Amino acid sequence: MSVVYKKSKLLTDTPFHYCPGCAHGIAHKLVAETLEELGQEGNVIGIAPVGCAVFAYNYFNCDMQQAAHGRAPAVATGVKSVYPDKTVFAYQGDGDLASIGMAEIVHAAARGTNITVVFINNAIYGMTGGQMAPTTLEGQKSTTCVYGRKPEINGSPIKVAELLATLDGPSYIARCALDTVKNIRAAKAAVKKAFQNQLDGKGFSLVELLSSCPTNWHMSPLEAMKFVGGEMTKIYPLGVFKNID
Repeated sequence: MSVVYKKSKLLTDTPFHYCPGCAHGIAHKLVAETLEELGQEGNVIGIAPVGCAVFAYNYFNCDMQQAAHGRAPAVATGVKSVYPDKTVFAYQGDGDLASIGMAEIVHAAARGTNITVVFINNAIYGMTGGQMAPTTLEGQKSTTCVYGRKPEINGSPIKVAELLATLDGPSYIARCALDTVKNIRAAKAAVKKAFQNQLDGKGFSLVELLSSCPTNWHMSPLEAMKFVGGEMTKIYPLGVFKNID
């Protein structure tokens, strides 16, 4: 029998701990497949975040470094400085990157550090119990805004891709979604572009991936995917926000 599909060599056999319907597993798959296709097996160093993906080091079959909450870009910068020939990536959620780690991601982008950042935006704090995140949508409920996010009280959602695209340092900034086959294919292409930029020495790249959180959104997996495509994309439009060739 011919093999029509097999797991990437850059993923271990460890079962994911993510909730049913969570798109972290899809994101892991895209990253691993891309690195394998680019011939980077044995040449990768990944930085794991604090948050739902805190155990990313159990799933990626490469050297991994755990960073303190929000500090993945700073750690990735140090790793890349010591090992400039390695492919270095940071994998972060919205609480990790856009809240406690906002300074680190802005300055890594401003410097144009030659790393790749995969940013998972599910509009909520997942691991810690569903609190409001910097990316929580207006009107969206969480444990810390039980009546919905109100801009006059909580501020408006932070659009990370647009924010970083205003800086001179980044070479590639894109936002994709993980809700449909078509969008997942587009996300794979964006992730590949981001890693290829690093291999070509073009500098900082970030791909924001709109993801689902059925558990903390209190939705079924199907409802959560529909929310990504139907509601999140209204606030976080998909597309390429910066591309310097």
